[in-house]
Amino acid sequence: MKPTDSYTDHSFVSHEDLSQIRSPEALRAKRVEMQRELVEAEVGRDILGWNASINDMHDRLMKHAVELCEREMGEAGFGPPPVSYAFVVFGSAGRQEQTLWSDQDNGLILSDVEHIDKQSYFEEFGRRLTDILEITGYDKCEGKVMCSEPRWCRTSSEWASQLEEWRGDLSWEPVRYLIIASDLRHIAGDMDLADKWRRDFYDGVRGNVALHAAILRNTVRHKKTLNVLGQVVTERFGDHAGDFDVKYGMYIPLVNAARCFALQHDVEESSTLKRLERLIQFEATSLPLLEPTYEAFLTALRLRGLTEATEHEGLLESSGYLLSDELKKKEQFYELRDGLILVRKLHRVLQRQLRFAERRRA
Repeated sequence: MKPTDSYTDHSFVSHEDLSQIRSPEALRAKRVEMQRELVEAEVGRDILGWNASINDMHDRLMKHAVELCEREMGEAGFGPPPVSYAFVVFGSAGRQEQTLWSDQDNGLILSDVEHIDKQSYFEEFGRRLTDILEITGYDKCEGKVMCSEPRWCRTSSEWASQLEEWRGDLSWEPVRYLIIASDLRHIAGDMDLADKWRRDFYDGVRGNVALHAAILRNTVRHKKTLNVLGQVVTERFGDHAGDFDVKYGMYIPLVNAARCFALQHDVEESSTLKRLERLIQFEATSLPLLEPTYEAFLTALRLRGLTEATEHEGLLESSGYLLSDELKKKEQFYELRDGLILVRKLHRVLQRQLRFAERRRA
C-alpha cells in the first residue's frame, strides 16, 4: 500500500496559544493537560494522526521552552542572545517519532558572527534550557546529547569541522555520532543555520563509499527477535520475563534500516516515515521490500504506544515492553511477528551489502 502524507493535521489536541505561560512549572502543567487530551482521544487505528499530534505537542512545548529560556536569561542580566542561533533536536524528536514519554536529544548551532559574550552566554543558555526542559518533563539524556554539552553546542563553522572530523574517523564512536546527527531537525531560532548544517552534513556523506560501509557496520547489530523456528523471542528473565522489547526489538531496527537506505540514496529527510516515502517514490530499492517496511513501521509506532506505562507526577513513563497479555491478542501478535520477519529480511539485505562493501575494500 502506497503511503499517504505522514503529517496531516488530525487535531487530537488543542492548539491554544502558549505565549501566556511564564514558567517551566506552568509549561509542565500544560504538558500534563495536553497529554491527558491525547490519552482520552478516540484514536482507533489512525496511527499517522496520533503520531503527528503527539509530535506537534512536543514541538510546541520545546519551542516555548526556548522562549522561556531567552526571557529568563534577560531577567538574570544576560540580555538578549548576542548572535543568532538554532535550537535543533535529534533522536526520536528529530525523526518526529516521540511517544507521550520522551527525554532530551538536542543541540545548538551558533552564528559565526564574532561577539565577546557569545561563548559565556550560550554556555549558560544551554544549561538553563536543559533544566527548563527537565522541569517540563523531558529527562536529561543519559548519553549527554544535549545543548548543555560542548560537543552538541557549536558555531556553524565548528560544526562543519566536527562533521569532517567524524567522517574522517570510521571507528565505532565517531560513526555513531554521525548517525545521531543525521536525524537533526530544526525547532526554534535561525532556520538558515540549520539549513547550512544540513548542507554540510549531506555534502560530506554523498558518495562517501567508505563512510556508507562504516554506517552499515554500525547498523547491522540489533537484538535477536525471532528464533530459528520463526518464533517471537521474548525476555527470558527479570521483571519483564515473557514480555517483548518493542523499542529495541522492532522499532529501532526499522529506524536504522530506513536511515541507512536513505543515506545511500541521497534522501535528505530526518523522519523515518518521510525517508520511506521518498525511497518508495524514487523506487530507490525493491518496492516489495520498501512498502512492507512502511507498513511494519506503522505497526511499530502503534505497538510503542501500547507498551507498559505508568504515571509519575502527572506524566507518563514507559518500560518499552509489550506485556505478555498484549501478546496473547492474536491479531496483535501476528502483526508483531510479520513485522519481525520483515526486520529479519532487512537485516539480511544490509548484511549482504556490508559483505559486498568489505570485499570491495579488501
